[in-house]
Formats: sequence, structure tokens, C-alpha cells
Amino acid sequence: MGTKTITLIILGVLVLFSIVSLILVKVLYDAQFQRFDLPDERLTTALRYSDYEEKYPRELVTFKSGSNTLQGYIYGKANDKGLVVIAHGLGGGADSYLGQTTYFVDQGWCVFTYDATGSYRSEGKSTKGFPQSVLDLDAALRYIETHPELNNLPVFLFGHSWGGYAVCNVLHYDHQIAGVVSVAGVNSAMEIVIEQGRSLLGNFIYIQYPFLWLYQRLLFGNVLSFSAVDAINKSQTPVLIIHGTDDKEVAYDGSSIISKLDQITNPNVTAITLDEVGRNGHNNIFRSHQALHYVTSIQNELNSLYEEYQQDIPEKIKVEFFANIDRARAQELNSELMNQINDFLDQCLEIESGRKINAN
Repeated sequence: MGTKTITLIILGVLVLFSIVSLILVKVLYDAQFQRFDLPDERLTTALRYSDYEEKYPRELVTFKSGSNTLQGYIYGKANDKGLVVIAHGLGGGADSYLGQTTYFVDQGWCVFTYDATGSYRSEGKSTKGFPQSVLDLDAALRYIETHPELNNLPVFLFGHSWGGYAVCNVLHYDHQIAGVVSVAGVNSAMEIVIEQGRSLLGNFIYIQYPFLWLYQRLLFGNVLSFSAVDAINKSQTPVLIIHGTDDKEVAYDGSSIISKLDQITNPNVTAITLDEVGRNGHNNIFRSHQALHYVTSIQNELNSLYEEYQQDIPEKIKVEFFANIDRARAQELNSELMNQINDFLDQCLEIESGRKINAN
């Protein structure tokens, strides 16, 4: 067999491998970033806005992010202390953070929340990927800057997971942000994709790295290269980074922002490590001890029902089961954590007020 033939065979194998890899990457990637619609509220323990509507009225607004129209919500319009913008996590929507939203309103903040691309009441065939959360938050901030009732308020950002990545990385843009709170945030899109891909494909994921990079680069362009560390260092904005040591979604010692504190030069950064067993994961950090105990009892009862009905509980029985759940009790917030967050925002507000006085 001649050298030319061997070369052609090798090239053919490489081309075939590349094609198969791109197809594999697209299938697996798109499956992770599918569209997430509102869950059936009859079958969850989540808070329902209908239960809070009278005390916490909200104004519905819409704005564009790329070609998609996103649904936004304004709470506490009478509050003029400052505006807290909430960026939600992947798989949820604005209503997934009703507890945090109402907490901030009670502390005197006006709150702007929204459903990101491919989430809940917003348009989009899929959530597309981590960089999309940055693009959506940038679009939300640009909308806020044109809103006559909001654009005179100091702006603060609060994000969890997908949103925790967004609130830091949006600092790459030229928005006036007075403070940022990132909970369980990811440093960069490639880091989290590789981290999650490793759990599916093992070390084979590293061979797919060029194809993962290429696919996301085609989707997002230069935004793919954003990292939270670079954004934080560039902006000098006060940032509070919070992460649980047993986070199974965003590894504390892996793709998280908090794992890169030694690379952060911004002197206005504060970090909180949550290491209390049972309340140091990805989502349970937000719940009170009472809520965690209650949720455990709910899960035990639900497991018993699954056993009774051989894993196929009739819908009527499910609806009756969830109808008897005290949602407020199940979603009661970790008040210590939320108060730490609010104290940080108050400190940022003082700094921002001082800047304005000095500027005048």
C-alpha cells in the first residue's frame, strides 16, 4: 500500500470522525439545553404566583433578545431604594424564584425578573446554552435603561447557577451595575460543558473539546470566550460570590467561580462558602431547616405512594397529594443567607450613593 493511499485513508478516517463527532456533540448538547416550559403547578411544591398576587402585584413587560420576545415582570414599583434584577437558573423561570423576589420587595427593593430564552413564558425553541443567559441579561438591562420608571434607579444583579454565570459575565458589557450577587455561578461556558460532559462520556469528552468549542462558537460567537473572572476583574464592581461545597451541578472545586478566587484581583469581591451538611448543595442552600425537614417528609410520603401504585400514581391521586402541601412551608427561605445577601446589597447602595455625592 502506497504512502498516498495511506494518507488518503487517514484523512478519510479523520473526516469521518469529525463528522460523527459534530453530530454527537450537537445531539448531546441540544438535549442538555432543551426548552423548559412551565410545570403543571398542580403537581409540584413550587410557589404559585396566584397565591401572592394580591400582596405582590406585578407589571408584565416584554423585550427582545435576538429574534425572541422575552417575558419580564416588575415587582414593587413603589420601592425606590434600588432595582434588583434576578437571573434564574437553567430549567426554571422567573417564577422559580418567587421566594427570593418577594423577599427583596419586602426589603424595599424594586425587582425585575424575566423568563430567559426558551424558558416558561418566553419565546425560543431551546435555551441554547450558557452564553445565552448573558445575552438575555444584557437585553434585559438594555430594556431597563430605556424604561422611564426604572432607569433612574441603581441596578443590582442577583443570579443563581445559569443566572449566577450571567450576572458576572454581563460585566463584560458597559452597563452601570452597583453590585452583583452570584450564587452557584459558573466561570465559563466551556468549563461547565466539559464538566457535565465528563459525567456522561468520561475522559472521551476531552477528545470532543474542539467540536464542542466549534458548535458553541457558531451559536454565540465571541460571547463563548467570556469568563466571570475576567469580567469581575475588568469592572471593579462589588461582587458577592456564594457556593455550596457539595454542589453536584456546578462543582465547588471545578467550574465554579469560587474555585478561582486566587485569580480575582478586584478588591471589591466577597466570597461565602456554605459547608453545612444538608444545606451545601446546588438548590438546598436557599431553604430553611424547617423547609428541608418538611420536603424530606413530603418525599417519603410520595415514595410510599409510588410503591403503593407500582410507580404509576393516577393523576387524580397526585393532584390530591400536592393540594394538601403547604407550599410556603416547603419553600421557606434560608433567612440567614438571604439577610447576608441583603446586607451586601445595602452596603453596595451606600457605596453607590457616596459616588453620586462625590460626583456632584
